[in-house]
Amino acid sequence: MGCRLLLLLSALCALLLLLLLCLGLLLRADSDLTLQWAERRGRCPERELPGMVVWVTGASGGIGEELAYQLSKLGVSLVLSARREHELERVKRKCLDNGTVKEKDILILPLDLTNRSSHEVATNAILQEFGRIDILINNGGRAQCSLIVDTNMDVFKELIELNYLGTVSLTKCVLPHMIQRKQGKIVTMNSLVGIIPGTACSGYGASKHALRGFFNSLYIELGEYPDIIISNIYPGPVRSNIMKNALTEEITKAFGHDFKYIHTLATSRCARLILIAMANNLKEVWISGQSFLLRAYLWQYMPSLACWISRVFQKQLRKIL
Repeated sequence: MGCRLLLLLSALCALLLLLLLCLGLLLRADSDLTLQWAERRGRCPERELPGMVVWVTGASGGIGEELAYQLSKLGVSLVLSARREHELERVKRKCLDNGTVKEKDILILPLDLTNRSSHEVATNAILQEFGRIDILINNGGRAQCSLIVDTNMDVFKELIELNYLGTVSLTKCVLPHMIQRKQGKIVTMNSLVGIIPGTACSGYGASKHALRGFFNSLYIELGEYPDIIISNIYPGPVRSNIMKNALTEEITKAFGHDFKYIHTLATSRCARLILIAMANNLKEVWISGQSFLLRAYLWQYMPSLACWISRVFQKQLRKIL
């Protein structure tokens, strides 16, 4: 009896130690556990991505711009899309100056996600230039910062048109090509507010929840094409201009400044983790500093507690709006 009790206590102590170790890793982490493993033990982008044709939307700033810079060092062919052509030219010059790509390896393709009739033309232009599309990175979109009660319905409509319907339309244009080749990657930049609710970003969060539902369904529908990879990326706050350009209560009024988040992730680090996720064909990854990453786990496994904590955060955030 004494030996059994001792063995039981030893097993409980080992389990407690393991739980404490996992908690310690989580509190110091900037990504989910699967992505952490892939970074340490998985395939590296430098081996998996060279030679591919990669289409990046929203490439004129933020995460999309940083992805373009890092991809330009991996020997890929790049297609850079956004509405502001002069900003795309700036990004292209920096890619040529600091990367390994040549002029012929980069195509500037101005694109407005809300102009859905232009998406097929843009897709065909890439196929004519490079012959294929290996990876589509759906990064284009816009954030929002305004309370529901104050927000005009035109803002909600614009966010759905741009973030959700524009992304769906572009994906549907590229998808038949990938199905014909029976391979490809569709990487979509979602957000942690597509998992956890956030104050003053209801329209943005709704568009990201819609993307999550769409691409999870697409993943199931593509079961007979295992080499077409659907990856959903959920970043938390990063150091970019996303909030400066965010919509507010009126569609003509931008937020104009950044939130001073204590725990923001460097855009370069976020982009690196995205490339690792792409190289390892991960289906869903969370990328963020604390406390946002911990809140995502709470919403996943302890939603009632997470709801109470979110109310506390909401009171603090409303003070700076």
